[in-house]
Amino acid sequence: MMPRLTLDCFDYEDRNAMVDAMEVMVTAFDPSFGEAWTLPQLSGVMMMPGTWLTIARIDAAPLGFALVRSVLDECELLLLAVDPAWRGRGIGAALLQDSLTTARRKGITSMNLEVRAANNAVRLYEKTGFEYVHRRPGYYRGNDGQLHDALSFRIDMLA
Repeated sequence: MMPRLTLDCFDYEDRNAMVDAMEVMVTAFDPSFGEAWTLPQLSGVMMMPGTWLTIARIDAAPLGFALVRSVLDECELLLLAVDPAWRGRGIGAALLQDSLTTARRKGITSMNLEVRAANNAVRLYEKTGFEYVHRRPGYYRGNDGQLHDALSFRIDMLA
């Protein structure tokens, strides 16, 4: 992990944490794909039981976040984002590892995720041990109307 990088986990609706996530959201998600969430969407998910938000910071500056929702012994990585100016420095990997550690601590045995097929994060997920499950052709529709395939991945955390 990067020196001075902190990861703060919130399993309740914390307004400041959500504002930090939104600050990253607007820079991290290319508007042409329409993948960024709004603050009301994020707030709505944070009110659900079993949801947690992790913010990566150096000093007070938010650099990335991970949003996970769990049900029983499974969870889904809903969003993982890193400010483009900070990509390639291990922040996404730190957030992903922290999400897996938190899930294990909560007794969760598997994590699922879905990602646009052309997203560079696919390499991170595969490197971390996620296994390809299936492809959903034309699952995402960009703001320009173009369809993009989704890839589903899963990692079993039973050790």
